[in-house]
Amino acid sequence: MAPGLALDDVTAGQAAAYRDPEASRGVVLVLAAGNVASLGPNDALCKLFVEGKVVVLKSNPVNDYLVEHWERALKALLDEGVLRIVRGGAAAGAHLVAHSLIDEVHVTGSDKTHDAIVFGPGADGTRRKDAGVRLVTKAVTAELGNVSPVVIVPGAWSAKELNYQASHVASMLVNNAGFNCLTPRVLLTWRHWPQRAAFLHELECVLASIPTRRAYYPGAHERHASFLDAHPGAHRIGAADDDRLPWTVIRDLDAGRHDDVALNVEAFCGLLAETSLDTATVDQFVDAAVEYCNDVVWGSLAVTVLAHPRELRDELVGSRIEAALAALRYGSIGLNLWHAWSFAFGTTTWGAYPGHAVTDIQSGVGVVGNALMFDRPQKSIVTGPFRVVPAPPSFATATHGSAAMRRFVRFQLDPGPVSALRVVAAAAR
Repeated sequence: MAPGLALDDVTAGQAAAYRDPEASRGVVLVLAAGNVASLGPNDALCKLFVEGKVVVLKSNPVNDYLVEHWERALKALLDEGVLRIVRGGAAAGAHLVAHSLIDEVHVTGSDKTHDAIVFGPGADGTRRKDAGVRLVTKAVTAELGNVSPVVIVPGAWSAKELNYQASHVASMLVNNAGFNCLTPRVLLTWRHWPQRAAFLHELECVLASIPTRRAYYPGAHERHASFLDAHPGAHRIGAADDDRLPWTVIRDLDAGRHDDVALNVEAFCGLLAETSLDTATVDQFVDAAVEYCNDVVWGSLAVTVLAHPRELRDELVGSRIEAALAALRYGSIGLNLWHAWSFAFGTTTWGAYPGHAVTDIQSGVGVVGNALMFDRPQKSIVTGPFRVVPAPPSFATATHGSAAMRRFVRFQLDPGPVSALRVVAAAAR
């Protein structure tokens, strides 16, 4: 929560839609993202149950094939008449945004999509944005993109720890073929970390063991090419063809070039860059990394910090890491856990750090998830152990990850000790 709030301040505004249902009435249009299958339903469920709205959910044409599955999963809400799911492209979206029965709009996508909705498309929209004149005056909430950083606090890591964290970062990158707003885009390292080169080598070795995937999202090849134009020396890993893109690592980005495309544009494919900060000590690196993430790297959606327990226990470095969690202006922070879990848990909030102006929306405004129904959350912080044995089945390197996750779905359908043990057994393999 924001500094200065007492417990009574936090609880007084909690579950507002249930305290005063009349005040929460209205119809919200949810414009679903085109990448992750769960985003549209997740946003709709949040608007329905946290905010008490009636929802029209429009699929993105990229994943129209999911609509029949959403309709099966959400049939009870469709039958009750509090949810409708529709298909259509930009014209359908514009019609719904302007419709007199729509009171609010929620969009998951890019800042360009948000600006086209709020100010209108093309040159006219740009002029309205520059003048601060909105074309759409309805309330608009948005979960948008981010150049997601991963801050690596230097330490003396064992070979197994190096491999684990390399697998951790690689799994973040390849998830959904890199087409996530929460995919890591910038690794921040300490220039004097003795294991910096070893970590990057291990990361590329892990990526080489993971087959490349179909680059299904529109414009992916063109975006990837634009990054290679700026960084022709980028390391391209794995097979590539007209259908697939290689995993791509840009090493040793000049940290002083604040206008670099890798720091300002979300790649939205399987690509990340690494840059190092030159400070005298590790605690100074932590402080410098916070400043760099807040003021240089574009966006405010999510960031991950990786730190060995020795550094967390260190009186000086540990205190700076604790201060960093408070000072980072991001809506979600992961400490030794990919920040994506803040979205996945659902009890936590997912959305940009509050305070963006509508004319500089960056990662958006408002939150989803938030099952505890707080009215003024600032950020969510999720934490985990530095290394888990065996590695989680969600890792891309997990041999039996698919079997474990299938059993996890069965456990959710029929929870109990037997189905729980089956999940553990599959994960332990």
